[in-house]
Amino acid sequence: MARQTGLYDRHLAANARMVDFGGWDMPLHYGSQIAEHNAVRQAAGVFDVSHMQIVDVNGAGSTAYLQLLLANDVGKLSESGGGLYSCMLNRDGGIVDDLIVYHRSGDDYRIVVNAATADSDLEWINQVAVDHDVRIEPCHARIMLAVQGPQARERVAAHLPGSVGTNALTLKPFHSLDSKDLFIARTGYTGEDGWELILHRDRGVLLWDALLNDGIVPCGLGARDTLRLEAGLNLYSQDMDASITPLECGLAWTVAWLPDGREFIGRVALERQRDAGVTQKLVGLLLDDRGIMRAGQCVDTESGSGIVTSGGFSPTLQATVALARVPVDASGRCTVEIRNSRRAARMVCPPFVRCGQIQIKLESSDD
Repeated sequence: MARQTGLYDRHLAANARMVDFGGWDMPLHYGSQIAEHNAVRQAAGVFDVSHMQIVDVNGAGSTAYLQLLLANDVGKLSESGGGLYSCMLNRDGGIVDDLIVYHRSGDDYRIVVNAATADSDLEWINQVAVDHDVRIEPCHARIMLAVQGPQARERVAAHLPGSVGTNALTLKPFHSLDSKDLFIARTGYTGEDGWELILHRDRGVLLWDALLNDGIVPCGLGARDTLRLEAGLNLYSQDMDASITPLECGLAWTVAWLPDGREFIGRVALERQRDAGVTQKLVGLLLDDRGIMRAGQCVDTESGSGIVTSGGFSPTLQATVALARVPVDASGRCTVEIRNSRRAARMVCPPFVRCGQIQIKLESSDD
């Protein structure tokens, strides 16, 4: 039986179409995926992301432990409240999962991992924690909301108690604020500004109700996927997995090579791959022909073949877009096999859309 978030009854009341996602009953949409997508790009939308796994890491050895566990370096988080995007790697350099880690204070950190990989992530996190002076504390009975869009922060702030909203409005991107049982981070997965909020269940339900009464649009997994695709953001198990390294999927920027003496899991394998030369890369595709690009379709370039990892219709561009893994020296035009037919496409540099603005840049200047 699939698990349910604390907002399950609210989703049913809002006529959501529910689907199984990573073992959870989650809303796919509330009537119109495109309307939800556009609400986030133009105003504000709210997502129930309570299926994500929250893990608190604390103890005297927590910083050293996270520096070993993660390819990015939590040593960069010198001030409390800072956040960092990183990958957890296996010893071959493959991505176990991608996550955000927040430095709450001192030796206290919070990480948020993907729902579909939560069980295996926790197993790995605990395995690496052996012989380290850390406590690993998964958080349950929480509601996590992502409120995204150009109006999101200001509209949510009006529903927060006392000076919390005012203080939260001063947060810089990838920074967080702790206020008793309310955790607010200026992060998201849509390419728009906004907040992710973690609350106790009762308080989370009240905030959900208040936001919907204020006209903020409830959004499901469908809009979340088209928004992140337009933003060029990787989805675990499609654009990356345990067989793919950060150097092969556009996430080389998340690997902290310095300081030289920091040993993190997967470093030796990544250095070997870096020195030998990466053979494939992640690019964006813009379809110039009819059809819809989907994961698994073959991509033919002048440099060899590749594969679509994520694809779909972009409501903002009114065109079909995709992410694809192709040979590292591929650029310019290509074809994608859609229903046994070769369709013309162009390789572009993602993101396609960020903060409501089209961002496409061609992979070469010959077009």
